[in-house]
Amino acid sequence: MADRVHPAAASDHSHPLPESVKPPISDDKPLLPQGTYVIQIPKDQIYRIPPPENSQKIKKLANRKPRRSCCCRCLGWTIATVLILIILLAIATGILYLVFRPEKLKYSIDNISIGGVNLTSSAPIFPRITVDIRAENPNDKLSVYYNGKGSSVNVYYADVNLCNGVLPTLQQHTNNVTIIKTALRGSNIVLARDDHSRLVSQQGKRNVPLRLKVKAPLKIKIGAVKTWEITVTVKCNVAVDQLTQKSKIVSENCDYRVKLW
Repeated sequence: MADRVHPAAASDHSHPLPESVKPPISDDKPLLPQGTYVIQIPKDQIYRIPPPENSQKIKKLANRKPRRSCCCRCLGWTIATVLILIILLAIATGILYLVFRPEKLKYSIDNISIGGVNLTSSAPIFPRITVDIRAENPNDKLSVYYNGKGSSVNVYYADVNLCNGVLPTLQQHTNNVTIIKTALRGSNIVLARDDHSRLVSQQGKRNVPLRLKVKAPLKIKIGAVKTWEITVTVKCNVAVDQLTQKSKIVSENCDYRVKLW
């Protein structure tokens, strides 16, 4: 008797199915084996798309008109005001110059009296020098007020400050020549050996060079208007015949400069 073969048992054998029996594969979605994949894209093909809210902010910032801050406006007004004041001051100065025609002040040394300088020994000296400063005001409508409080007068030999003092407080009227007498004092001045020898030699030749420096704060009155305080610095190179109270000026040259503020 022949054995029967069950269909299921026949399907378990390892015989492959013919091509006509295999299930069809769809072309729309190819089947890929399971796993992790890395896809590389060229950098120049990557585009970043900002979120919609950021795009709106960028449009608002681009369309917004620039505004000046309050500080910039204040700075601009300040600069403009200063420029206007400078222009007005220059105009006023020009008008005053044309109206009053101011002339330069003139300074010179009229006399020097020296005491307390003993060169017979190398002991310290105590100079006492009286200087007569000649101040000339050639202006018809301009007077000068000297403020002695902030002034200074110094006498030097080479680099040694022999003595110092201050100017008196005074007023110089128009078209006036004033002799400003100033008493100067020095204390315990020690001369170097070379300076002492040179000073003795120059006194023997009756030509001792001294240097005078005057700092004079003053105010100028033009008509009814008085200026702010101006500083005049006078520098004089003076040579005397001897270091005594009867000394005479051999040569003298003065120059000065004005500091407006």
